[in-house]
Amino acid sequence: MSAIKVDEVAYVRFQVPDLNEMRGFLADFGLLEVEHEGSRLYARGHGPAPFLHVSEPGEPGFAALGLRASSLEDLHRLAAAEGVLAQPLDAPGGGEFISLRDPDGHVVEVVAGQQPSSPLPLPSRDAWNYADERGRLRRVKRVSPGAAHVARLGHCVLNVSDFRASERWYKDRFGFITSDEIALSPEFSIGAFMRLDRGDTPTDHHALFLVQSPSGPGFNHAAFEVADLDDLMAGHATLKAAGRKQEWGVGRHILGSQVFDYWRDPWGHTLEHWTDGDQFTAQDGSNTATIQDLLGVQWGPSAPPTMA
Repeated sequence: MSAIKVDEVAYVRFQVPDLNEMRGFLADFGLLEVEHEGSRLYARGHGPAPFLHVSEPGEPGFAALGLRASSLEDLHRLAAAEGVLAQPLDAPGGGEFISLRDPDGHVVEVVAGQQPSSPLPLPSRDAWNYADERGRLRRVKRVSPGAAHVARLGHCVLNVSDFRASERWYKDRFGFITSDEIALSPEFSIGAFMRLDRGDTPTDHHALFLVQSPSGPGFNHAAFEVADLDDLMAGHATLKAAGRKQEWGVGRHILGSQVFDYWRDPWGHTLEHWTDGDQFTAQDGSNTATIQDLLGVQWGPSAPPTMA
């Protein structure tokens, strides 16, 4: 049994030397600035989360992963178990948080009690005309140009030094369930895609992926769900026209099934657009997969060396 079961990946936080440069990238990526006093830059999507991405002045690097607890009661119970005190969260939406460090020193901030923001509209949907089913008749389809419409932060991937130690740490505290474990042999696994435990409510194939990487511990990437495939491709065109650095895509993963498009911010942090991912409940169990499944695609370009 875990101490609590978190509800969501809340945000990722970075240090960057130039907030204006990050502001421009986030606009091209489809994240929207949130007004807030202080020296941090907050950005949200079109969903109810008060913010999804935080930038603060400093030497470039990953600063923290935010996870959302179901309630303040859960947050306080975890705080007591960890021997820390909950503090007011000076950020859009308010609430409280605690700060922990995982076995590799990654900062994990657990938040609760935030006031949700009013959701913003996503692009209107129109039916697709499939070869055997015509859903759109006697009208044209037009996709508006511009940045993708980010709906939410779906998952974060962390490189770790000891997969089993990190797996135990995250599962014991937050209730993650393995969806697919990446086994190099029957005796040795290098990582796992882990989903939230929401009981009978379906949730993404993974909210957290831990991988024992040859490059050592650190941030790998964070992935933001966009409205749909047309929206992802419009966002791709916008980022390309802006001269942003693409890392991998467009393609469809094997594990999780998402259509993906990976880009790097001005300091090399990888952020992903994705759409059409798998959904599972707590009862759907766990699987074992291979490194070929991890790096392979159903269609699209092969994984670059930077993703290995």
